[in-house]
Amino acid sequence: MNYRHGYHAGNFADVLKHTALCELLRLLLSKDKKLFVLDTHAGAGGYDLGGQLSVRTGEAAAGIVRLAAAPREGMPAAVARYLAAVAAYDRKFGPAGGGPRRYPGSPRLVRAALRPGDRFVACELHGEDALALKREFAGDRAVEVRQADGYKVLKAMLPPPERRGLVLIDPPFEVADEFERLARAVRQGLRRFATGCYAIWYPIKDEAAAAGFVAGLDAPKRLVLELRLGGEVGAGKLAACGLAVINPPWRFDEAMAEALPFIAGVLGGKAEMKA
Repeated sequence: MNYRHGYHAGNFADVLKHTALCELLRLLLSKDKKLFVLDTHAGAGGYDLGGQLSVRTGEAAAGIVRLAAAPREGMPAAVARYLAAVAAYDRKFGPAGGGPRRYPGSPRLVRAALRPGDRFVACELHGEDALALKREFAGDRAVEVRQADGYKVLKAMLPPPERRGLVLIDPPFEVADEFERLARAVRQGLRRFATGCYAIWYPIKDEAAAAGFVAGLDAPKRLVLELRLGGEVGAGKLAACGLAVINPPWRFDEAMAEALPFIAGVLGGKAEMKA
């Protein structure tokens, strides 16, 4: 495995999936019962936006940096909460002043939201990033870090004893059959844990392949969020992506119906939300 998320931390795709992730966590954790969270492709945990990997691509400038500079007046609550979570991590681990210097990956956003008694398992296959993830949460008993294939862990850990869970699946898409592997993993997960909430990220580099994947998600309750920038799909850099949410909690659709168009407007793109 060669993919490293540090090159893309804080880009437009992160803005989409992490705004949604923060809102999913808020709504799921509003109930008293314990929650299990599984992050199948967790990455390094947190990222230095001034570091070598991020600077090499500059993708954060068109994502979190631009969104963080947007006026707060009229900003949807879900977007404001996401930016607050990013700022809290930045203040804790980065230098003061200026725009965001450090960016929280999904494991950090999950950890910040958890209550005592909730359970979190973060998986990462890349050796260097898995080591960074373990260091990120060293001594934190609330987080179990595994250097493992997230698809295999998903199959092994469902259903969770808590009977309530959020599964985030954010694959690297560095192999040709990733959509097939992803679809198979989702089917297996739903067979084992039909009531779980699943948030599934996917790139849109091939319109037909992405549409076929979404159409094949056999779930009675789902919400699909897509964000497209100005670039042409398939023309090189990633210019469009989606997040499919199966069994979204109540009122998640309302929050994203406000947040998604706002994000698209600030980032200079187009957004679509569909069942």
